[in-house]
This record gives sequence, C-alpha cells and structure tokens, in this order.
Amino acid sequence: MAESKNTKKKKKNSLSHILGGGFLTEDFVIRQSRLLILIVFLIIIFISNRYSCMKKLTEIENLKTKLQDVKYENLIISTELTSSSRQSQIEEMLATKGVGLRSSKSSVYEIHK
Repeated sequence: MAESKNTKKKKKNSLSHILGGGFLTEDFVIRQSRLLILIVFLIIIFISNRYSCMKKLTEIENLKTKLQDVKYENLIISTELTSSSRQSQIEEMLATKGVGLRSSKSSVYEIHK
C-alpha cells in the first residue's frame, strides 16, 4: 500500500501529468477554481491596461514632437513677417514694383474737436 502511494505521488508530480492536464482534476484545483479564474482575469486586465498606457505615451511623444515643429515654424513665419513689415522694406518693395507711392516728408498733424 505504501508503494502505491509513492507511485501516485510520482505520477502527480511528473511532467506528463501536468502537461496532460491531470492536475486539473485534483481537489485543490477544483476548490480554488474561482480564485484561479479571478487571477487570470486580473492578469488580462493588467496586460491590456499596460498596453493601452504604452500606446497613449507613444502618441503623446509624437504630439510633443509635432508641437515643437509647429512652434519653430510659427517663429520663422513671425520673424519673416516682422522683417517684411518694416517701413524701409515696404518702401523698397513699392519702389521695385513701380508703384508711385512715397512716404510723407512732413510731420503728422492732429486735429482736435
């Protein structure tokens, strides 16, 4: 009888017993099946949450890069607009286009009511 218990323990601990699914019929696994299902469910939720967080972090980094590019482009356009709207630049552009406008040589008068 002692030998039969030893052979059952060896069968229960063998790799073929585990891979074959024989351990699923043991009393401990059957009693703890709800807990095991809960643990597997929580692991799936944890993995999916981590995946979605990593995806959002990647999107945030891409948006930060795009924002920085747009800021630099805005700075360049603003600088070009400032330089082209100077009075000397405007007078030069009017002269090259052949428009007969010139800046006033006299000072500005204010009319009060």
